[in-house]
Amino acid sequence: MTREAPTAPDAPAAGLTRRRALCGLAVALAAPGVLAACSSAGDGGAPATPAPPPGGTPVSSIPVGSGTVVQGPNGPVLLVQPTAGTVEAYSAVCPHQQVTVDPPVDGTITCPGHGSQFAAATGALEKGPAESGLTPVSTRIVDGAVQLA
Repeated sequence: MTREAPTAPDAPAAGLTRRRALCGLAVALAAPGVLAACSSAGDGGAPATPAPPPGGTPVSSIPVGSGTVVQGPNGPVLLVQPTAGTVEAYSAVCPHQQVTVDPPVDGTITCPGHGSQFAAATGALEKGPAESGLTPVSTRIVDGAVQLA
């Protein structure tokens, strides 16, 4: 007979917090608006980013003049569509303190951590405290979907 090692009743299992468990349950039940409420900001983790669909992220799902953050193989990726039909991709991790940046508004990507700003069309630094722009991510468009290369 195999016995499991006892654990403290209030110790989180493998990084599982009450918030993450409840959010996971809510997402599983497809409750609307849960992703925004389940951001793990404040509990020491990074906000959750959705994985791109198996065929890639449809270009039509990326708002023109804005963008969306998806989970790439090496971390979060910001896909932006500065103008219709033009898609750019950058690491969504701010080079200042590794906070996930927000999708662009009015052509500017902003880091919610310390306010660094980047150009949506190029990822170039517009305002610090970051000292460099966002790292470009290679992509290709296949059958109307953005695939991370």
